[in-house]
Amino acid sequence: MSVDLLLGLQWGDEGKGKIVDVLTQDYDIIARFQGGPNAGHTLQFDGVSHVLHTIPSGIFHPKAVNIIGNGVVIDPVIFQKELEKLTPFGVDFSNKLFISKKAHLILPTHRLLDAASEAAKGKAKIGSTLKGIGPTYMDKTGRNGIRVGDILLEDWKDRYQQLRDKHLNMLSHYKNIIDFDLDELESAFFESIEQLRGLKLIDSENYLHQALKDKKKILAEGAQGSLLDIDFGTYPFVTSSTTTAAGACTGLGIAPNVVGEVYGIFKAYATRVGSGPFPTELFDEIGETMGRVGHEFGATTGRARRCGWIDLVALRYAIRVNGVTQLMMMKGDVLSGFPTINVCTHYQTADGKIDHLPFSIAPKDVTPVYETLPGWEEDLTKMTDEAAFPKNFKDYINYLENALETPIKIVSVGPDRKQTIFR
Repeated sequence: MSVDLLLGLQWGDEGKGKIVDVLTQDYDIIARFQGGPNAGHTLQFDGVSHVLHTIPSGIFHPKAVNIIGNGVVIDPVIFQKELEKLTPFGVDFSNKLFISKKAHLILPTHRLLDAASEAAKGKAKIGSTLKGIGPTYMDKTGRNGIRVGDILLEDWKDRYQQLRDKHLNMLSHYKNIIDFDLDELESAFFESIEQLRGLKLIDSENYLHQALKDKKKILAEGAQGSLLDIDFGTYPFVTSSTTTAAGACTGLGIAPNVVGEVYGIFKAYATRVGSGPFPTELFDEIGETMGRVGHEFGATTGRARRCGWIDLVALRYAIRVNGVTQLMMMKGDVLSGFPTINVCTHYQTADGKIDHLPFSIAPKDVTPVYETLPGWEEDLTKMTDEAAFPKNFKDYINYLENALETPIKIVSVGPDRKQTIFR
């Protein structure tokens, strides 16, 4: 058996949670492989909207086991609140939610360092979610971090205090930038640690290896998007983890030769939260309409998302970096009513027109080159079959499919799991 991967191909917020929820019926195990509570995966069904930050998006399916992999960073306080919100829905956490002992913990002081560092940058801030993600990954690579398995050790408190004291010394260099009550933060933290101890903590890589031997079907779920990858994203305006396909191997302990399908998810237009270059961003009424109709607000931060036309240069890049085998297009319904649709096919640069993503896509370095396609008026949200799609929408899908040289297998026409059409 193989491990299939599901990834975002833009700057996050593509709709990964919904698609994982839809696909889970075909899988035995859903495994998150990177990121942390900076993720906001929204699932909508039975008239209720759920936002998951750390828990994999297959949690509502009774048969699927959900694993939080070693590549994920966990804030125990946010995690506890997430569990509490799901409790009324009868989710069986004890048998359906497993956590890697090698996943790293976000301490209260990690969050304080994140806030202080971002505040100190002023206008140069990168748009951090202020969840402590970056400082936690820094401690991980600096070999100072605390892992979930450490909370089972006798000297756990000593390890915590040593790292906390190091952070407090670092915070002393950010005088008068942020105020905090560490006693209050630690009280909630240690309470949530006790709940974490009561969950099933496992050697996740061994669990997955055995599952493959037992021919279980596994879906690896990524967070954020490929253009936020620490290596291949729009650095430095990126996240702190590997959001591309390679991250599934390091974040779960699986070998490259067991990867099967690579599902790439993208919106029919483009959005971005926070700072960073965005060549096709719209600053007019069209961009405002996209944001309003598409309810483009961050599920984690609540910040308004920047909106723009689809960027095929960036999408091709993400498809190649990830080895995408199937595409899934989200939010086509948001574009209904626009008389024409623009598609960025190339960038104009000082060296001429290019169709690949260069080192810099800052406004001074690239200008998007568009092709204009006819729009459609019809409301797509009630449609349940591809045959019902208006001609111009079908043409738009076919145009993208040909340009990206990858089949679009799923088209989403609304937030509910029922508004998902397989092609």
